[in-house]
Amino acid sequence: MAKVTKDMLIGEIIGLDPQMPVVLMEGGMHCVGCPSSQAESLEEAAMVHGIEPDVLVARLNAYLDSVSK
Repeated sequence: MAKVTKDMLIGEIIGLDPQMPVVLMEGGMHCVGCPSSQAESLEEAAMVHGIEPDVLVARLNAYLDSVSK
């Protein structure tokens, strides 16, 4: 399974798993439906929303690990 990195685009991350938008929103990233967010890196979007990018990356990868078992 792919791993999320903070330089990945939000659009790429959403394409990894159908539940990724939910995981992003639970992590405080409520902009996933915004068209411009699709071309933003996870790090850029996290900074705009005051979220620590590394914490969000860890959360997303933990979710991916849980569904790949």
